[in-house]
Amino acid sequence: MIKSKLDQKGWSYSDVARRGGISRSTVHHLATSARLAQMPQQATLEGLARGLGVPVAPVQRAAAEAAGVHVYFENAPEIADPEVEILIASVHKLSPTDRRHVAVLVESLLRAGEPQ
Repeated sequence: MIKSKLDQKGWSYSDVARRGGISRSTVHHLATSARLAQMPQQATLEGLARGLGVPVAPVQRAAAEAAGVHVYFENAPEIADPEVEILIASVHKLSPTDRRHVAVLVESLLRAGEPQ
């Protein structure tokens, strides 16, 4: 996605970095890494989207795919919550024990938010 946009607009990594308020090395790393070890921070994804002049949702989806997290369902971009999609798509990678731990944590967080 990054390389395509660079070619299309005639931009450099530095141009995208400057426009997005992120480092050139970050743009270069995200553009050239065959596989990301982990999802980039939300602020990085937002800066990259700003630098590329595209909405953040496609950048988040591309980053999730590059990190090996497969998003199995698509919503309209204006409705979608990529963080929820990433969490849901990542659950299958956990062991049954770890999934249970996540479920208990979610239940606890939901209870904590309820009025007493």
